[in-house]
Amino acid sequence: MTETQYRLFLKQLRNAYENSAFYRQKFTDCGLLPEDIKSPEDIKKIPFTDKTDLRKAYPLGLMAVPEERIVRIHSTSGTTGDPVIIPYTAQDVADWCEMFKRCYEIAGVTAADRVQITPGFGLWTAGIGFQTGCEALGAMAVPMGPGNTEKQLKMMVDMKTTVLGSTSSYALLLAEQVQERGLLESLALKKGIIGSERWSDKMRKRIREGLDIELFDIYGLTEIYGPGISIDCGQHSGLHYFDDFLYFEIIDPETGENVPDGAYGEIAITTLRKEGAPLLRYRTHDMSRLLPGKCACGRTYPRHDRILGRTDDVVKVKGVNIHPSQIDILLKGVEGVSSEYMVSLTKEGSKDKMILRFEAEEGADLRGLEQLVGHAFKQRIGIRINVEAVPLGALPRSEKKTKRIHDLRYQ
Repeated sequence: MTETQYRLFLKQLRNAYENSAFYRQKFTDCGLLPEDIKSPEDIKKIPFTDKTDLRKAYPLGLMAVPEERIVRIHSTSGTTGDPVIIPYTAQDVADWCEMFKRCYEIAGVTAADRVQITPGFGLWTAGIGFQTGCEALGAMAVPMGPGNTEKQLKMMVDMKTTVLGSTSSYALLLAEQVQERGLLESLALKKGIIGSERWSDKMRKRIREGLDIELFDIYGLTEIYGPGISIDCGQHSGLHYFDDFLYFEIIDPETGENVPDGAYGEIAITTLRKEGAPLLRYRTHDMSRLLPGKCACGRTYPRHDRILGRTDDVVKVKGVNIHPSQIDILLKGVEGVSSEYMVSLTKEGSKDKMILRFEAEEGADLRGLEQLVGHAFKQRIGIRINVEAVPLGALPRSEKKTKRIHDLRYQ
């Protein structure tokens, strides 16, 4: 932690204690006062904040300024309970816009570019984040929103779009449609800025080759502004995050202790300047690591690695914990297997049943691949499963995020 970050951290700590009823109660419950933090080492005394805490503050319990200063709200989906509503002041919006503008600049986007924005607008942060950052840069925004692939492709061709903003799932769908329709020569695309979900190397390769573009991984979450808090540069050796706005920690998800730089763990973020809904040590559940040293690009913003997965993505099957990233890595090592897969978990009596369906590349031996993948799964992960190879394009595609694991055991 730099001296400037520590000063901002202490200021935010005092702000949260004095102006956020949510944090005042949290500090009271654990007997903590701002003056108890006397050095960066004392930060670990501050309790973590989790999404479960934020849901209890629904609808506007996180607000830390008078309502007259709130100019906008955004929200999580609320698929597992009350949504989390994040209020923003005008300064919060401006700060987020500045960070997203930096993301575009780091990716080499200029005012001469035309950016087609396919993530959703409304309560979700993605679409409007892509748009306001684009406009701040001076590039031309083409705010399509999700879906309507026919129109997306028409606008991409007619508007000579040079930059695509998208989830990886929708970027793959577009890449497949471009190839199927023979549109590649009609496109002016140069770059793709892709976020909102973890994506495998095989998926990156298919998108990159299908659209003939350079891909940049962007990161963010609604609770912490939205997308645009970090991005990888042309070196593609980690994502630069903006330490003048955010303090990143990597913690052991089991113990909550900080791990050494370079070790994987869970990202916890403190917003150093946020006014509307400041967050201290917010557990994102996203798994990554901090990358020591300076990037070869010359920028001084620190870096974290690509998102490995989420701590809450782990499922237990036949007594074994399985993470989607393990399946990604396994399939990556089998020649002839494509990027797309889907897992179904059911019960047969009292026993777990797992079916792994994956797409095979054109001309591949489906039965042979099933044997290879089944054997590799048993060797590396330790359990026998049912394996089904299907032709390329047989699994469903998503215009938003792809759900890889469908756990039907307890329905």
